[in-house]
Amino acid sequence: MLFARPDTLTQAIALRAQGMRVLSGGTDLYPGASAELSGDVLDLTAIPALRDMTQGPDGLRIGACTTWSDLVEADLPPALTALQQAALQVGGRQVQNAGTIGGNLCNASPAADGVPPLLVLDAVVELTGPTGARSLPLDQFIIGPRRTALAQGEILTAITLPHSALTGRSAFVKLGARAHLVISIAMVAVRISLEKGHISHCALAVGSCGPVACRLPRLEAAILGLTLSQALEQITPTALDALSPIDDIRATAAYRREAAAELLRRAVTEAA
Repeated sequence: MLFARPDTLTQAIALRAQGMRVLSGGTDLYPGASAELSGDVLDLTAIPALRDMTQGPDGLRIGACTTWSDLVEADLPPALTALQQAALQVGGRQVQNAGTIGGNLCNASPAADGVPPLLVLDAVVELTGPTGARSLPLDQFIIGPRRTALAQGEILTAITLPHSALTGRSAFVKLGARAHLVISIAMVAVRISLEKGHISHCALAVGSCGPVACRLPRLEAAILGLTLSQALEQITPTALDALSPIDDIRATAAYRREAAAELLRRAVTEAA
């Protein structure tokens, strides 16, 4: 087995084109290996450009190897509070120090904590391969459980949050069998703006209640322009028609739908 840890993106792209398996923190990759890692491994964590957070003309650019601890400690606007709250619940401190936002997205778990907060921020992923870079909305990047739209030889290099999504306030709430170090039964993220006591913008996302985390556009439209109390009355299990929860060892589908509605009410109240 070959283990490579290049310090430039150019080197990494060349190695990735050879079919090497990407490692970006390893907090999902190592536990998922039955005995030891198979095949050649490409470690991206020594590339400085993949760990930058920079504000530019396209918005806030977050390098794919930015760790959860980096996000927690960064001075970010209130619109990103949900992302920072999620970062604090990704395992323990050791996992937060090693795990990366890009690795979380590429693992594509239905219970990935980073996805709902990024969905309400209209996140766009940057994918770089031998033929150059391309951009893809996050909701088109994760296409199923453990499945992404990465093409052959591509690496997820950054997540961009547009300027329009850096407004308002956000909150993240998750439900599990215990407070920490747990796979969610349901999780939600919201981002809202208020004007004169009425909701002028809202983005709602739910994870762990379907094959992929998703936004709730019909519910978002229904509560736009309402007061907080009016909006909370609209957030009911029957209004979550975009969800497709399942019965499993953690919870029933019906319980997940009820829980998601309650978590959304709590998150909207917190963000407001």
